[in-house]
Amino acid sequence: FFCSPFTAGQSNQTSSLLSSPRGNALRQASAWRVSRGSLLVVVVALAVVGTLTWLYLASGDPYTTETLVRQAEVVAQTRVYTVDCSEDYENYKRYPGCTPKTCGRAVTDNSVTREEAMALRRLAERGLALAGSDGGASILDLHSGALSMGKQFVNIYRYFGEQITDVFSEEDFRLYREVRGRIQAVIAETFDLDPSLLYLTKPTFFSRINSTLAKTQHDEYWHPHIDKVTYGSFDYTSLLYLSDYGTDFTGGRFIFMDSNGNRTVEPRAGRVSFFSSGSENLHRVEQVSWGTRYAITVSFTCDPAHAISDPAMPITSV
Repeated sequence: FFCSPFTAGQSNQTSSLLSSPRGNALRQASAWRVSRGSLLVVVVALAVVGTLTWLYLASGDPYTTETLVRQAEVVAQTRVYTVDCSEDYENYKRYPGCTPKTCGRAVTDNSVTREEAMALRRLAERGLALAGSDGGASILDLHSGALSMGKQFVNIYRYFGEQITDVFSEEDFRLYREVRGRIQAVIAETFDLDPSLLYLTKPTFFSRINSTLAKTQHDEYWHPHIDKVTYGSFDYTSLLYLSDYGTDFTGGRFIFMDSNGNRTVEPRAGRVSFFSSGSENLHRVEQVSWGTRYAITVSFTCDPAHAISDPAMPITSV
């Protein structure tokens, strides 16, 4: 049998004690000890969190992002950020008057108007509406005719034939050429180049990015890379944004990955961001978390052997 540790007499004494004023005081003291213990746990927890936060900030988080240009800003005069040229240039053929002597990155909102950017976005929307990737990233290259379709690419000029004239117009291509020329001019001026020695090169394309999960490697646009390594012919890279960060999409910022931290450019319709294409400008695009990001990548080379012509409306038979 289970035996109580109290005798009958002890039990009566205990009941009497608990019902007395002294018993009430004992109960309150016991409750305070429990409350004080809980409070102590909270205080200790807050102290630990505070200490860890301080250590985190004091250690200099390598992924801390500095915003070079925000979406809400209007960069009326080209803003230049100079960086040291990488040693890689010692291994590349040099083209006097074009190969970078000073490397860096720059941003301007004064080369392309928002109205022109919106017109180019409508061009991209019409072209990409013909197909598109199964994943989150689709491209349209007016030069080669390459268009994302499912998990592959097709040539829109061959695939759609004469129907392409219902999608694009001569005015579309004229605007594209004019904008490309202005981007080329601002790159040449900023980096002190002879513009006649700077050539358009491939790939140059429209991109549409959303939050859809990647289905192929082509959809995984967020990996760090160096354009000169990835494409070979690139000497200068530019991006013309056709939509607004924070309004049309979130995520999707352009990120320069420097040894002492990340530096970003927030897209704004009509904004041109450009940079020397060597390893001094390792970069990636942040994954889009909501909405749709439109842009054009326009690339230039110093090697005339890699030059391409401006796109033109295909000639169709009557």
